[in-house]
Amino acid sequence: MIVNGASDPILCRCFPSFLDGPVLDWFCSLPVDSISRFQELAKQFEDYFAASAIYLHDSDYLTTIKQGPQESLKDYITRFTKVAMKIPDIHPEVHLHAIKSGLHPGKFQETIAVTKPKTLAVFREKAKGQIDIEELHQARKANKSATKDDEKPRDNKKSFKSVPCYESYTQFNAKRDDIIKEILNSKLIKPP
Repeated sequence: MIVNGASDPILCRCFPSFLDGPVLDWFCSLPVDSISRFQELAKQFEDYFAASAIYLHDSDYLTTIKQGPQESLKDYITRFTKVAMKIPDIHPEVHLHAIKSGLHPGKFQETIAVTKPKTLAVFREKAKGQIDIEELHQARKANKSATKDDEKPRDNKKSFKSVPCYESYTQFNAKRDDIIKEILNSKLIKPP
């Protein structure tokens, strides 16, 4: 539906046809004859739903993204990059500074502090080397735990709890054969 250049009354009448859910409920709750121009309707709409607007972060937000203590460098860079891609016109130096300042203290952060990469490309090259090292350590850890499990002797026999010994037993009032026949007749257990 094209309403470009239409008059205010037409715009006000067409506007609700594009609404649904809570927005349509809001529109229906407006007092009758309270809107005289489309600009008034648009202003009230913006004021009412201002909190629902999608907030775009700026480059300052990047400095709040920090690498978690147990987070791998690969996961941190992936998470950081997803946010950075949503920020329009980010300056490469700001990007580089923010990603470096969010690093978890450790050997890689010290390496970056000493080498001082000037571009994102140089930083990513060094990060790739560190990521490879982290993945190698992770693979070795997984290998060690797998071999430890293999080295444990496996006992194919199931372990049963021993039955406690009693000092005195109750004597039967009937013969064992009669008791077993009674149990089988009452179908308390199935015969072998």
